[in-house]
Amino acid sequence: MDKWLVNVPVATVWTSFDSAREMDWDAVTNPVNLDAWLNGLTYETRLGLCDQNLVQTQLLYGQEVLLVEEKEAWAHIVIPDQPSKKNSSGYPGWVPMAQLVKCGPDWNLQEGPVAVVTRPKAILLKEENLELSFQTTLPLISESGDKVVVKTPEGTAELSWDHIVVYESLAARYKGTGRDIVSAGEQFLGLPYLWGGMSSYGYDCSGFSYSMCKANGYVIPRDADDQTKAGKIVDVSEIEPGDLLFFAYEEGKGSIHHVGIYYGDGKLLHSPNTGKTVEIISLAGTIYEKELCAARRYWGETEE
Repeated sequence: MDKWLVNVPVATVWTSFDSAREMDWDAVTNPVNLDAWLNGLTYETRLGLCDQNLVQTQLLYGQEVLLVEEKEAWAHIVIPDQPSKKNSSGYPGWVPMAQLVKCGPDWNLQEGPVAVVTRPKAILLKEENLELSFQTTLPLISESGDKVVVKTPEGTAELSWDHIVVYESLAARYKGTGRDIVSAGEQFLGLPYLWGGMSSYGYDCSGFSYSMCKANGYVIPRDADDQTKAGKIVDVSEIEPGDLLFFAYEEGKGSIHHVGIYYGDGKLLHSPNTGKTVEIISLAGTIYEKELCAARRYWGETEE
């Protein structure tokens, strides 16, 4: 499979090549207009992204995907750095071909220094500036005063030091503590939930936990059910801030439907569901207290 790169700030990954609705036009074009798309959705049409099984996940600018096939100007892809039981090569789905560009021979995110966006949003300075999401990662070319020069899918551009951190390589990323995972998540309090969301324009529950772990150097499975099958098993009586908490139907005995980050002091930091925003709540006396079924610790663990 050929490697391609995402060349829009956030690419939504759809269940099928014909999943996007007319109202989703701003999400499938290039340039993409995420604010216009999200602002144009009602509660019902946002809910439809989930209930009608339209969206799977999202991708960030410069993220690498493998092309499986093309159909009617759409690309069937898998995402290597979003592990999933759905495909051993990575998370599968469909994105518009217009939001991808063929990966050049000189592109290599796996070796050499990288710049990682650490603010909720950052401006990529080029001929036409782009607003990038938290955790966008690009190869570093050089440092220049208060900016760095990075490689992009289309060439080169600049980012301000104020919005990024530089690592010698992806493998050399800082491995954060549980408290660091919590701190990363606190930046997004009040951000509206988005089914399939994997960016600072909106997260779903497992996208939120995935992204805050990734921000601290831990690449974990994309979906909540898969997240329970990795990491370190922690007894729910011994949880610490930064651990992931999982919730299941039938008061914890059924299938897993939600994940959040343990905040400490009996509280949960999570992106709950459509119509709500990232929040911190006390578990006591809530449905979540009854549905809590498992805990996993990814921080402090060595990546496999």
